Amino acid sequence: MAYRSDFGLLLVRVCAGGMLAAFHGWAKVKSAYALLLHDQEWRFVQTVAGLGFPFPMLFALAAAIAEFFGGLLLAVGLLTRWAAGAIAITMLVAVYRHLTTDWRFELAALYLVIALLFFFGDPGRWALDARLRLRGR
Repeated sequence: MAYRSDFGLLLVRVCAGGMLAAFHGWAKVKSAYALLLHDQEWRFVQTVAGLGFPFPMLFALAAAIAEFFGGLLLAVGLLTRWAAGAIAITMLVAVYRHLTTDWRFELAALYLVIALLFFFGDPGRWALDARLRLRGR
């Protein structure tokens, strides 16, 4: 029975983390790279500024890092609680943004709930975190 739960956690981690990194974080990381190295415009900075954040470029970079690298870490189950925490904070802001603008908050809310699952819970037996803990004993 525990194997089924661990397999379910593995599927959720890999799918949610992989999709967050590939479909949301990667574009932000590429745009941040283009801004920092080639001085190209990154519209996401204006979106963050529109939310009233001080230092919008810093917070835009933090969101890009949380979505891309946090998604990758979540997918493989490494530093899962830290990655999930960063993702949860980012998705909480995304839910707020969508609730105050276009009401298309459901995807951000789903990522938020998944991140909270792994922040408060266990990443499962097939996470790198679990494998590293076993070696340390």
